[in-house]
Amino acid sequence: MNGVHDLGGMHGLGPIAPPAQEPVFAHEWERRAFAMFVPLFGAGCFNVDEFRHAIERMTPTHYLEGSYYEHWLHAFETLLVEKGYMGPNELDDYIAKFKEKM
Repeated sequence: MNGVHDLGGMHGLGPIAPPAQEPVFAHEWERRAFAMFVPLFGAGCFNVDEFRHAIERMTPTHYLEGSYYEHWLHAFETLLVEKGYMGPNELDDYIAKFKEKM
């Protein structure tokens, strides 16, 4: 595959210089996104290949601008709507309520 997600082994992207004391989660919401994987996977909402494919289907701009756990959140949202676990309007309503709390 030659998608935007296939950057491994490419040259010219500069050095990788992670911070010396990089936290596991940069934000609290990332911890929550990580914790969502096991119950959703365990309930059969998706399999690992579907999860990976949902990330690979992100638009290139969204993929490159998003963080690691934003990719996970995108996959959860995509698969839960596509498989009928929630409707698109339900997701939009939930996001709007979440933004009101911020």
